[in-house]
Amino acid sequence: MIGITDWFIVTSGSNPRQVRAIVDNVEAELTIRTGAKPVRIEGLDNLAWVLMDYGGFVVHVFHAQSRDYYKLERLWSDVPRFQQRSA
Repeated sequence: MIGITDWFIVTSGSNPRQVRAIVDNVEAELTIRTGAKPVRIEGLDNLAWVLMDYGGFVVHVFHAQSRDYYKLERLWSDVPRFQQRSA
């Protein structure tokens, strides 16, 4: 494994509007709670796969169809996973 980042967060929305809302909310909440700003954000032009690079961690926000197509999780299938519990 190469040391590009410490953590990957992978999530998805069911349509482009939801993907954008997730991206906007992640950015806003991280700024409010920690002051963290992304180093860069890529993929806002088509909202199929948005990558939010925060240096120590990367947030991948997929459109559901793109997440199913790329299956990014299988690349790191041997690493520990954190599963969020339902509220």
